[in-house]
Amino acid sequence: MTLRADAILFDKDGTLFDFRSTWDTWAGTILATLSEGDEARWKWLTGAIGYCPEIGGFLPSSPAIAGTNREVAALMLPGLPGWSLDRLEKFLAESAETAPLVEAVPLSALIARLSLAGLPLGVMTNDSHRTAQAHLSAAGIGEAFAFVAGADSGFGAKPSPEPLLAFSRAVGAVPGRVAMVGDSAHDLMAGRAAGMQTIGVLTGPAGPKELLPLADVVLPDIGALPEWLGLPMG
Repeated sequence: MTLRADAILFDKDGTLFDFRSTWDTWAGTILATLSEGDEARWKWLTGAIGYCPEIGGFLPSSPAIAGTNREVAALMLPGLPGWSLDRLEKFLAESAETAPLVEAVPLSALIARLSLAGLPLGVMTNDSHRTAQAHLSAAGIGEAFAFVAGADSGFGAKPSPEPLLAFSRAVGAVPGRVAMVGDSAHDLMAGRAAGMQTIGVLTGPAGPKELLPLADVVLPDIGALPEWLGLPMG
């Protein structure tokens, strides 16, 4: 049996976990906490990170969607007197560890199937490494990944290809035989720059229009991966 890829690298938010069900809810709570009932501050903060109160979630153009915690903190900092960048970054990272995770598909069964096929698996997120580990452990799949990296892991952040190439080296796979799976242009840009196969999924804010120019294929969600890979039905 020859599969289309020898290894799979996943983005986390919007890929393993449904973006809107998880992060729109979390962001609304965090923004309310930081605003402390100040309507002007609330309005400023929501505008700074592209969060729309009317829809209760991030706009597709939000710079926070693919940003690191530090980048998001830098956007919010001018509206938060008394906060430092380091303190705000830490607050966001620690708060994210307990976000109300909603799996994009039942993850345990899917990850087990991919692992049984002998595919090395990894996760690369622009979130922190600690938060990534916490989320994977909470979903009961933490032990399945040979490689987990965050933007603070020393390899850089997407759309740089460097963290993706670090995964390729870690599992001994040729980049062209690695599938990078993500929900954002940042994910797919990084995959293209690394010379990997790129798979877009529609469980994040981006639609087909944004993903198709950068993707080899766009799937509804990661549950369609086994068929794309060529795994037997089962």
